[in-house]
Amino acid sequence: MALLCRFLFVNSSCFSLHPFQLLSHSTPSSSPNYPTKSNNFTNLHLLHRKQLRSSSSMEAAPEGYRRNVGICLINPSKKIFAASRLDIPDSWQMPQGGIDENEDPREAAIRELREETGITSAEVLAEVPYWLTYDFPPNVRESLIHRWGSDWKGQAQKWFLLKFNGKEEEVNLLGDGTEKPEFGEWSWLSPEEVVDHAVDFKKPVYKEVMAAFSPYLH
Repeated sequence: MALLCRFLFVNSSCFSLHPFQLLSHSTPSSSPNYPTKSNNFTNLHLLHRKQLRSSSSMEAAPEGYRRNVGICLINPSKKIFAASRLDIPDSWQMPQGGIDENEDPREAAIRELREETGITSAEVLAEVPYWLTYDFPPNVRESLIHRWGSDWKGQAQKWFLLKFNGKEEEVNLLGDGTEKPEFGEWSWLSPEEVVDHAVDFKKPVYKEVMAAFSPYLH
């Protein structure tokens, strides 16, 4: 698992992982069930221990890994959006999806959120501008070869923290109609619940994401 780790300060908060690119984004514009576009980005102040750093969103992904984005969407109560996968029973995850060729990862995150959940009323709060990777188990890798026509070790993800500022009626797991639905139910979960209900091979990355965004989750 190629997870890089450093210490940094953002608005005087110290936490483990890589320095964030903090930014602001606003976009234009059915009930939770849990088991028992504007393109204007404004850079905010980011204090690294030694220097200010710009976003590295366009850095090359680790070789052999599919480029992907992950979306940690929070509501005003600081709970995280997660949904149950149709293809993996009892598995819940945050929205994610592949980055198209020459597509900016931030734009990919906004697009994937809309395609998978129908949500457009959200603003980007923070970014982990380094790739976080997970490997596919052999059986998953084999099935994805047939689906994608390519053999990837796993996925290299850029993670974004977004805040939902719309009404819950906006959530539609049929998405925007451009892609096949992936989810059956959705809910707002705590960070611990998100990790607990993820598939095992994604748990290490999910733990890193929760640690990275922890100043926004409490």
